[in-house]
Amino acid sequence: MTLPYEGHDLAVAVADLLARPDDPRLPIRQPWWRQSLALGVPGIALLHLELAAAGLRPWQRAHHWLGTPTSGPVTTGPDSHPFHGAPALAHVLTCASTHRPGAYARALDDLDRAITADTRRRVAAAHARIDDGELPALAEFDAIRGLAGIGAYLLRRAPDGEELPAVLGYLVRLTQPLRVGSEVLPGWWTGSGPSGRADSRFRGGHGNNGLAHGIAGPLVVLALTALSGIVVDGQTAAIARICAWLERWRHDSTTGPLWPYWITRPQLRADRAAAHRAQRPSWCYGTAGLARAQQLAALALNDRAGRAAAEDALVRALADPRQLAATTDPSLCHGHAGLAYIAHRVAADALPDTARQLRDSVPRLLGSLDPHGAGPRHTAAALVAAGLGLLEGAAGVALAALSCSNAGASTSSWDACLLTAPTAHPLT
Repeated sequence: MTLPYEGHDLAVAVADLLARPDDPRLPIRQPWWRQSLALGVPGIALLHLELAAAGLRPWQRAHHWLGTPTSGPVTTGPDSHPFHGAPALAHVLTCASTHRPGAYARALDDLDRAITADTRRRVAAAHARIDDGELPALAEFDAIRGLAGIGAYLLRRAPDGEELPAVLGYLVRLTQPLRVGSEVLPGWWTGSGPSGRADSRFRGGHGNNGLAHGIAGPLVVLALTALSGIVVDGQTAAIARICAWLERWRHDSTTGPLWPYWITRPQLRADRAAAHRAQRPSWCYGTAGLARAQQLAALALNDRAGRAAAEDALVRALADPRQLAATTDPSLCHGHAGLAYIAHRVAADALPDTARQLRDSVPRLLGSLDPHGAGPRHTAAALVAAGLGLLEGAAGVALAALSCSNAGASTSSWDACLLTAPTAHPLT
């Protein structure tokens, strides 16, 4: 079935339930609430921004939400990252300034100074770690907490600054092999489990393939900057190295290619992954996010075959009943809204036939948000009751639905933090 109403109707219904940041029913006293892009105020503010820009709700409401995270001390330095603290708030204010040039300029300048200093510290620490022959933490380089996410912000906010090439230089070095004892490992191999903590199930660490926490995040940043004409030494080779890694671990099933979420040390030594099974093809892990990452990489490399393969992988995943059955929630991060959103974004840069197939899949995927036709208000209430934020809550579902509707055509690139936002490209 398809969503029995427009996606912007659902977005408006969610926003109306989250109209006031001081609503006592909301977790206003929780420490994470004010500065968490993933879970709290900044993600909800993005929804109100996009609705105001579309003329669907007043700007004053968006302004109230933007005032909440900027009204007190902001976390900076080592305790901040792209989804918490200064970089998270700066992303939201940059979106606001896209629609209202000059707005929040002083706050953005203050945040940018903090982000610049932190970026320099992070890059220097990462190079020192490589010089010492040590393995990285996921939080060093990933999209959620690391330098890939910071690089995506710098591409929007300071593409001509010194920090973005420094981040790119680090990401290039991250892709180079690293000798640890008698073994040569990929440079992004981590000694922890996927949670970022020591895990007995991952003795010897793992190589993470995900877009949220793995090497696909750096791949996107390297590709997007190249598409924008920002290239450092070794960047093209680094893109190719990551693509070769993903090609190495791709499994061609009867319903399309699959990629393991991660590779363990025994699998690396055996050059063979575990038996493949149906898994959710989400933004954070799996085919949806990896298809977008590889599509952008192919565009950057002017690789028509790679582009077609990436786009076809997503088409086939979205037609596979087993993979769709593994998707069991509505979220942007790993649910039905995220699949619809990714299909919409990939279609915008896809070859014509593939673009048509992906666009045709979007209404069906959105229909899973309201399978019983309860209507936008009832569906919004259920979403809000289950969670509020961007990645796993109502705000993210609403933004995805809005972006897939005609009302969401004029975007502030709110999704740049997801590393999947639209981009101009040289291929047609």
